[in-house]
Amino acid sequence: MSPVLRPRSADAVEQRHPGTPRGRGSRRLLPGGLLLASALAAGALLPLSLQSAAHASSPNGGDVIANLFEWNWPSVAQECTDVLGPKGYGAVQVAPPEDSIRIGGAPHAWWDVYQPVGYDLNSRMGTEAQFKDMVTACHTAGVKVYSDVVLNHMAGADQSSTDSYGGDTFSTGAQSYSQVPYSSADFHQYPANCPNSGMAINDWNNQTQVQECDLSNLEDLYSESDDVRTKEAAYLNKLIGYGVDGFRVDAAKHINQNDFANIESRLNTTLWGQRPYILQEVFPGSGGNLAPSAFEANGSVIGFDYADTLKSQFQGNIAGLKTFGSSGLEPSAKEGAMVTNHDTERDGSTLSYKNGSQYTLATEFMLARGYGTPSVYSGFAFANRDDSPPADSSGFVTRTDCGSGAWVCTDRVRGIANMVDWHNAAAGQSVANWWDNGNNAIAFSRGSTAWIALNNSGAAVTQTFSTGLAAGTYCDIIHGDISSSGTCGGPTVTVDAAGKATVTVNPGDSVALYARTAPCTTDCPTSPPPSGTVNETFNETKTTVPGQNVYLTGSIPALGNWSTDAAIALSSASYPVWRATVALPANTSFEYKYIVKDAAGTVTWESGANHTARTGSTDGTLNDTWGSTGQVTVTFDETKTTVPGQNVYLTGSIPALANWSTDAAIKLSPTAYPTWTATLNIPANTSFEYKYILKDAAGTVTWESGSNRTFTIPASGPVTLNDTWK
Repeated sequence: MSPVLRPRSADAVEQRHPGTPRGRGSRRLLPGGLLLASALAAGALLPLSLQSAAHASSPNGGDVIANLFEWNWPSVAQECTDVLGPKGYGAVQVAPPEDSIRIGGAPHAWWDVYQPVGYDLNSRMGTEAQFKDMVTACHTAGVKVYSDVVLNHMAGADQSSTDSYGGDTFSTGAQSYSQVPYSSADFHQYPANCPNSGMAINDWNNQTQVQECDLSNLEDLYSESDDVRTKEAAYLNKLIGYGVDGFRVDAAKHINQNDFANIESRLNTTLWGQRPYILQEVFPGSGGNLAPSAFEANGSVIGFDYADTLKSQFQGNIAGLKTFGSSGLEPSAKEGAMVTNHDTERDGSTLSYKNGSQYTLATEFMLARGYGTPSVYSGFAFANRDDSPPADSSGFVTRTDCGSGAWVCTDRVRGIANMVDWHNAAAGQSVANWWDNGNNAIAFSRGSTAWIALNNSGAAVTQTFSTGLAAGTYCDIIHGDISSSGTCGGPTVTVDAAGKATVTVNPGDSVALYARTAPCTTDCPTSPPPSGTVNETFNETKTTVPGQNVYLTGSIPALGNWSTDAAIALSSASYPVWRATVALPANTSFEYKYIVKDAAGTVTWESGANHTARTGSTDGTLNDTWGSTGQVTVTFDETKTTVPGQNVYLTGSIPALANWSTDAAIKLSPTAYPTWTATLNIPANTSFEYKYILKDAAGTVTWESGSNRTFTIPASGPVTLNDTWK
């Protein structure tokens, strides 16, 4: 059973077969993927320094692009403000903003927007005013805006609709588009330009046909004409004037390179004083002057080759990633790296959200490897190839709701979002300290700044790795966030003086560490929590099968607001007890549940009612068993006089008390010194033994003397145990 509130859900060929109704080529998608776990040094983090005035702010300096496919403009603005800017994304890619055909009846297919009918900016994503506001909001957050633009063609010659989202007047039959305006003289024709009657592309290796005939019946603009070039450059300069920083050029393969170079030469400098970034859609499969490399002089090209390579590795043996980028890809400076996009996720040629953890892992690897300009794709869930994004009855796209199950907000997934800053911190550092097991587990560092381990197999991998990092305790950012005060909301990894760390990487998972600031060298997970919070430790007893991992989510933001994508991963180091320590607001009531995710990303909720709990003013522990909610709150008060450097801990015979482990023992609070206190939730009617221990600054452990203490939890509580050191 799920909790009261539901979690959210996720997120074509060059030689597209004739009759496919949309404005681009298509390609293939990668299944599979890899998991990266990264950890950020748990020192204080510096917030971005951004000015509030529109366009007076400066870019945050990152290069990672969030491709928010067909999100409407208010939703993009909100995402820039709340997620992309704070997480360090360098840019956001948005849908084509021009007016486009609206084909009657449901479902108003997603590809409507790739059939332009005018260059005004009233579209199914919103109004021109909303577009301008979106760009301003993203700039204020330090995020550049790259707009998808359709310059190769207008609407489909085979479309009878005369309706558009923005109200522009047009006729595909007459090749008349009054808003631009374009007439039949502005389009390639048979036989003057295209040698084929019907304007079809019959030979995909023939440059004339590819660049002067109609792609999928879409009316092909006569880009050799100065009139067409002038109007297209004016459209792009209008966008630049509103603050757009670059363009993803749809169907760029179908525009002669010299023609596009002419258009590009007419473009203004962006408001942030740079030349516009150009990312061209050039499907591989043709050679010579139609190969992706033939377009590099005009800008970068979308990384279909990159995505194909990732798919083959993640569905095979990821040890082969050791030589990734050494050959077979576009040069890094021209590679628009991606795991998937809206075409390839629909034709299955690359990985997509439907591949579960493999998709997440591949995206994390892309961010870690540092080859090309990476793009993180966030679209919408679909059952059929032509499905519309969530929209009203008129086809206008509605607000993105990442908790609805209709949208796939990959840019927000904890491991991916946190890997953006990992990627930024590692910029300029070479791959080093490579390790693999010859199969589906790898690890590597980026110089001495960042390290990651990926496990694409069905069994946990435990290994002592050379990380290249300085000695210290680092936060695993795949499974925990770094707070504004620098504390870690998840598991940590200790790196010794030799730069080595012993790490267990769960199946289909990852661990990643990096140092933005000097790594902390004290008790980072619990010392101290952010002001107004306490560290709550969750212990969940659950037997799993290979490929399954246990996560925690709940009713408050620190527990993901019931989101399965934002759920907190629990460590299996004390299996079958799964554990995580999370900073929660002090003196706050909340509900929570545990979930299991398998290697395919399938989510299983524990049965029964939600767990309920309340934090106190000091750190606490919740001890649960899958499907059971019977808990009693037990306070342990131990009176002990200590010397500086000593702390009192509690351990015992049950999982809630760390199974006699001194390493995992529960630290007591000295707030009421000489009484040391901890409050835990323990299953009702449980009998157990326990003892207190001392740890000094050197880590020396001293047990209290005498026999073990014993107690049986009653059916209800709360209970306080008052003890004195013996």
